[in-house]
Amino acid sequence: MTDETRSSGITLDELDPAVRPQDDLFRHVNGKWIERTEIPADKARYGSFIVLHEEAEQAVREIIEEAQQAEPGTEARQVGDLYASFMAEERAELLGATPIAGQLVDVALVASIETFLETLGRLERQGVSGFVQLFVDNDPGDPERYLVFVEQGGIGLPDESYFREERFADIRSKYNAHLERMFALAQLDDPAERAVRVFDLETEIAKVHWNNVDSRDSQKTYNLTPWADAAAAVSAGREAGGVDLATWRDAMGVPAGAFDELVVRQPSFVAGVGALLTEDRLPAWRDWLAWQVIRGSAAYLSSDFVEANFDFYGRTLTGTPQMRERWKRGVSLVEGAMGEAVGHIYVERHFPPTAKAAMDELVANLVEAYRQSITGLEWMGEETRARALEKLEKFTPKIGYPVKWRDYSKLEIDAGNLIANVRATAEFEFNREIGKIGKPIDRDEWFMTPQTINAYYNPGFNEIVFPAAILQFPFFDASRDAAANYGAIGAVIGHEIGHGFDDQGSRFDGDGRLVDWWTEADRAAFEERTKALIDQYDPLVPAQLAESDEGGEHHVNGALTIGENIGDLGGLAIAWKAYVLSLGGKQPAEIDGLTGAERFFLSWAQAWQMKGRDEEVIRLLAIDPHSPNEFRCNQIVRNIDEFYTGFGVTPDDALWLDPAERVTIW
Repeated sequence: MTDETRSSGITLDELDPAVRPQDDLFRHVNGKWIERTEIPADKARYGSFIVLHEEAEQAVREIIEEAQQAEPGTEARQVGDLYASFMAEERAELLGATPIAGQLVDVALVASIETFLETLGRLERQGVSGFVQLFVDNDPGDPERYLVFVEQGGIGLPDESYFREERFADIRSKYNAHLERMFALAQLDDPAERAVRVFDLETEIAKVHWNNVDSRDSQKTYNLTPWADAAAAVSAGREAGGVDLATWRDAMGVPAGAFDELVVRQPSFVAGVGALLTEDRLPAWRDWLAWQVIRGSAAYLSSDFVEANFDFYGRTLTGTPQMRERWKRGVSLVEGAMGEAVGHIYVERHFPPTAKAAMDELVANLVEAYRQSITGLEWMGEETRARALEKLEKFTPKIGYPVKWRDYSKLEIDAGNLIANVRATAEFEFNREIGKIGKPIDRDEWFMTPQTINAYYNPGFNEIVFPAAILQFPFFDASRDAAANYGAIGAVIGHEIGHGFDDQGSRFDGDGRLVDWWTEADRAAFEERTKALIDQYDPLVPAQLAESDEGGEHHVNGALTIGENIGDLGGLAIAWKAYVLSLGGKQPAEIDGLTGAERFFLSWAQAWQMKGRDEEVIRLLAIDPHSPNEFRCNQIVRNIDEFYTGFGVTPDDALWLDPAERVTIW
């Protein structure tokens, strides 16, 4: 980057004079890059986040490879040995399907629904997927205690819509063929018949899945359920009498009392799956469990399994033509299993204290801007306003890295046994999570590693978290003009704070409790604004799909993306206010021929640089609560008055939105 570019924080030679920012800000900033950039063969999409991910990935690779020479018995050596076990490609080829043979024999011996549940429980502890997903979090009704959450699962396609919508018919056909191929590779007899049984069973499971919109509803999914009631719900739909779910629970080896009370996120799903647990479906359930064993281990077996697994889940579902190099996949394994062990070293090498100090100032300014904005909201009454300000006051920011690191000393790693390591890391994580039950809430825990290019808001902890790796260009550069930083990382900070006040986060108070702290009138005024934003997004179709989308199938789901859209809208609007606050009443200088407002919004667009394959864009439209990047950029600025004044946008311009149609929430 040249000194000239660094001063404004905008990559000036990327700006496309053929596309006016008033018509398409996203392509004015990113169009030249999109036009010339080929998505790497091992990627489904490519852009600013992924470029940073690649840089972090390379840095992590160096750390991991050095760890192979560390002293035996140290945490670093655990990291190195786990990576070495994955990189032993010749050994994987020699073993073929042998590493999963024992688990497949266990499945083959299943002779009843009861023994199916017992086998399923044992295998889930080792990392095999079940028909529900289990995780531990603090209780939304009592945020000072941990509970086990039960989430719907059991299907091998991205979500339930893939099993029912006509536009996914070709993918369903290819999934059936993939099932047959994998059963054949595992040397199981009658692979075609097994594939049909699994596909038909998963189709039935998908019918009782909740859709993605309902599944993100914090009130609908908070169902505090005693164990006895959950077990009874599984039996209620069975015509042939009850099933003892305790068999499954006990086989997992959970501590006594851990499942006494659960949060069942989709109760009708649990009952619906229970109705499918019948002896006449036992052959299908047996094949389904064999499929879970194969699918869960395929990436760690011989190349025929690895290639077949990628052929469907990579090429078919995301359009990615080429598998990532083995070292990259090895790094991902280590990151997923021992991410904080790597992160500790990453922070020492790549996160200067000056970056944290600069972020502290940015966060403080964003919080103050939110405080001023909430104080002045015309549509909100005093009672709700006081509670919103109380919640804002209780926000906990976490920047860079955790204050204490995860302890991996009880994890046993064997440099010569990959599958054993995969199972050991799964069991270690299972024990770590389930071991939280009955213990005090650990508010120092992080749910992302420092080397992750992302950020998050956790409503149950009322915290905003910014890992070290995101704090670099194009999001942040301590040496560049403030406008560019506020337009990028400032908007990210504002976005995460905004999640505390989005359609779901706004249902939690400052202590992380799911409680209604709004007056009816204020909630109605809020929902009127969110409905207008949903209506704005519903008709949007990504430009690359517009010509082929004759049936209007590939549009944004405004209800699914509303939380993220509120975060984007509030984040950018409040980032602008924070930028103005940072100026202390002074007028910003013009830099590189750009005003402060221009630098701010160009930086926003620069941060959303992205290009995706059609298959991946379609997949994300179905399941991702985020809107496509072009709309995260353009649709948001259409609602920000300062964009209009900064760029002189008029009713003749494509991005013009009548003032009465613009949505302002925070």
